[in-house]
Amino acid sequence: MATVSFSPAGDVLYAYLSGEIDHDAAQSLRIQLDDALVSRAPQTMILDFGGVGFMDSSGVGLILGRQRIARTLGTALRVQHTPSQLAKVLQLARIPCTDAGQKEE
Repeated sequence: MATVSFSPAGDVLYAYLSGEIDHDAAQSLRIQLDDALVSRAPQTMILDFGGVGFMDSSGVGLILGRQRIARTLGTALRVQHTPSQLAKVLQLARIPCTDAGQKEE
C-alpha cells in the first residue's frame, strides 16, 4: 500500500510518496494527487519518491498522467528521488527530475 503526504512551501507543493506503487495503489494516489493539483493550484508540484520501495509500470503511468494534468492547469511538475530505472523514461517524457537515477533500487 502506498501513501502520499503533502507539504506546501510557498508556491510549491511537495507530495511525499511512500510504500509500494502497483496498479491498485496508483489508482488511489491518482485521486489524491489530482485533487491536490486542482484544489491547491500550486505553481510547482514536486513528487518525491524517496519513500517508495517498489514501483511497477503503474507508477510510470501515474507520473505521466499527473504531468499531463499539471500542464493543463499551468503547474510545473518536478520529480525527485526516483528509482534509477526511471531516469530514461522521465527524460524521454520531458519530466524534470532533480536527481534521476540517484536512488538505488
